[in-house]
Amino acid sequence: MTSTSRLNTTESEKIYGTEDILLSLCESVRKVLTTASRSQIRYSGMVQRIHKTCLKPDIGCFVLFDGGFSGLVVINFSSAAAMELYESYMLSMGMGKSDLAVNHTSDEVSNVMGELMNQIVGDFTGKVARELQTSITQNQPKMLVLTKQVILSVDTNLDQPEVRRVTFFTERNNIFYLELAMDRTEFIRIHDFDAEETSPEALFENASNANLAQQAGTAPNEDEGGSDADNLLKSLGM
Repeated sequence: MTSTSRLNTTESEKIYGTEDILLSLCESVRKVLTTASRSQIRYSGMVQRIHKTCLKPDIGCFVLFDGGFSGLVVINFSSAAAMELYESYMLSMGMGKSDLAVNHTSDEVSNVMGELMNQIVGDFTGKVARELQTSITQNQPKMLVLTKQVILSVDTNLDQPEVRRVTFFTERNNIFYLELAMDRTEFIRIHDFDAEETSPEALFENASNANLAQQAGTAPNEDEGGSDADNLLKSLGM
């Protein structure tokens, strides 16, 4: 598998299916995290067909999307992968090593990883609009620190669900996983059109890194944090 999305490079193809959409999503993950951490993020050349999506330890995040097609994106980070990405990102923004959280269970780590996930989804939805000529909307990504596996049952209408998992590797070879569940669908090109690419650097400029640094440096109220986590777990039926 090359590191360039088939949605971007194979202009002669007329039909785009689940694997093409998955590959485009993988490229969004790779580009955004590579830009954020200033390190090389790569993904496996093999894709797994799975039957269900799960939030798994140590840090899990999910995003529901709807519109032109419906589905669910889940990313499960190991503690080592989350801390590597968090530290690299914050250091690249000019924060001192002594100012960083030292544990993946910190609210600061969850906030930063949630913001990165938001940037990934934003890049992906932009590609969908440009390259598939349709629109999808999504909820705000939520990060959960987990000690047990949580199986997600998506409250959305998937007539023919397809579920895939892709393994990602950080520069230090720490592992995290992307899972995509979506309805079986195909997009058929009926005429040529231009699909301009937005650079990840521009994406981060528009996201206002100063705001993120301020948010990450301010410890959230413990009661509020607990309430958000409780509400999210409750929405998952726990």
